[in-house]
Amino acid sequence: MNVAKSGYRVFSANSTPACTELSKKITERLGVELGKSVVYQESNRETRVEIKESVRGQTIFIIQTIPRDVNTAIMELLIMAYALKTSCAKNIIGVIPYFPYSKQCKMRKRGSIVVFSAAFNNLQCKLGLTHIITMDLHQKEIQGFFTFPVDNLRASPFLVQYIQKKIPDYRNAIIVAKSPSAAKRAQSFAERLRLGLAVMHGEAQCSESDMADGRHSPPCVRNTIGHPGLELPLMMAKEKPPITVVGDVGGRIAIIVDDIIDDVEDFVATAEILKERGAYKIYIMATHGLLSADAPRLIEESAIDEVVVTNTVPHEVQKLQCPKIKTVDVSMILAEAIRRIHNGESMAYLFRNITVDD
Repeated sequence: MNVAKSGYRVFSANSTPACTELSKKITERLGVELGKSVVYQESNRETRVEIKESVRGQTIFIIQTIPRDVNTAIMELLIMAYALKTSCAKNIIGVIPYFPYSKQCKMRKRGSIVVFSAAFNNLQCKLGLTHIITMDLHQKEIQGFFTFPVDNLRASPFLVQYIQKKIPDYRNAIIVAKSPSAAKRAQSFAERLRLGLAVMHGEAQCSESDMADGRHSPPCVRNTIGHPGLELPLMMAKEKPPITVVGDVGGRIAIIVDDIIDDVEDFVATAEILKERGAYKIYIMATHGLLSADAPRLIEESAIDEVVVTNTVPHEVQKLQCPKIKTVDVSMILAEAIRRIHNGESMAYLFRNITVDD
């Protein structure tokens, strides 16, 4: 029977190999067994969860990685949380390394405000979750939607360590932000590694960051119906300049840093420009490797030399398709967060020298 000596248990919210592997790494570091449960899909695609042991009065940690079927993963987490709640678990803490729908956190256009994080928070709270452990939220402001504690861990120490140990001659590297919105994160890496910084400016087409804050939502034409005598100034349409590189990358190793790598067209285009400007090696460092659609093929055929992501998101299939994809294990910090939360210890140790820009 999986009864940890200190009175807590760890469950995996799905049976995919990637989630099970991460869960086992975490439980091995904690010195406990993985909780006994069964999660599967019925023939009609409904999610079924069965808890195979007593959890009465226990603190439960549910580990849920987010595979390609995001909505199914969310239902698995919520149904398991409710099953544990009705089984009289004392506390239910979700360990969600990549928080789903975190990119849908801003207003896209008037009349279409998509902040699913708020709705997801309500669902989790109603169904029994009392705490969340996650990593590198796409927007840190998401934490304000939650009515219970959220620990937003950082993967940057692991990625910085990878650069120092795995990239030969990294002292000749330069950190690159693929857009001005990513400059703060890139600056943080550059300062920690004592390296230079370059920023890509200008885009071939409108990006998500440009559309996300609703700046395109006012009508393009002047409204002729209004208060008599009221003449509002008409905003000029934006025109993006050609893509340029602010900073010297010639003869250097270019390291592009971001929090998520999903559709890789922007990264591939950035790599081509950096090659044209004289960079002789190009690395991409990101916390969450979603790598959707044809990402592995595009990376393999591109000027990118290596893509380094953590194991917050399952990407074993993509690694088989593209040997350029490398994985950094972050189970150590997740396990330590679980141990500290259960023992009532301060989480400050996990945020040493961490700033809001990391």
